[in-house]
Amino acid sequence: MPSLFRRKSADLADPATEPLTPAQEEAAEAARSRAYTPAKGRQTPKRPVTGRRPAGATKPLSKDEAKAERRQRRAEAAAEFRREGGPRDRGPERLLARNVVDSRRTVGTWFFGGALVVLIGSNQAMPPVIRLASNLLWGALALGVVVDSVLISRKIKKLVRERFPKSTQRMGSLYLYAIMRAITFRKLRTPEPRVAIGDQV
Repeated sequence: MPSLFRRKSADLADPATEPLTPAQEEAAEAARSRAYTPAKGRQTPKRPVTGRRPAGATKPLSKDEAKAERRQRRAEAAAEFRREGGPRDRGPERLLARNVVDSRRTVGTWFFGGALVVLIGSNQAMPPVIRLASNLLWGALALGVVVDSVLISRKIKKLVRERFPKSTQRMGSLYLYAIMRAITFRKLRTPEPRVAIGDQV
């Protein structure tokens, strides 16, 4: 009586160890999925190198070339800052405030030039008439900056409430931002003006 637990000798042959023809091997490779991992002891297939940049040795830059590259990077960063500004210039409310200031002539642009004239004219070596004129000019400049700042702040407040009713921007900070821009020369403002003088905002 044959044993129920003993395999026949024919069954002991492992079909996986039988040699395969080249056609069968190609078919088996094609049937494998992309996530298939070869068994240990087999060589890992190499990745295709088509379209990949060859990992060649990079030539070290000389001292002059490194200096020129740093200079170019600084110039590009300065140009980008001049064009886009920094983190404090982000936001639609800040852009609106800049456009309000840039679309008009402000007294503040003459403030520093007038302050220099006043400083020279108020010297004790100057005649009394020139010192008096310098003091009057200083008072006129200060009054003009105050009035101009009030008008700019009122316009910004009105436009922000109309266009951004749900804005969380602090108005005092926005007013100060606009006033500081208003007393800066137009060519030195950052970001650079996007509207011309007289344009509607």
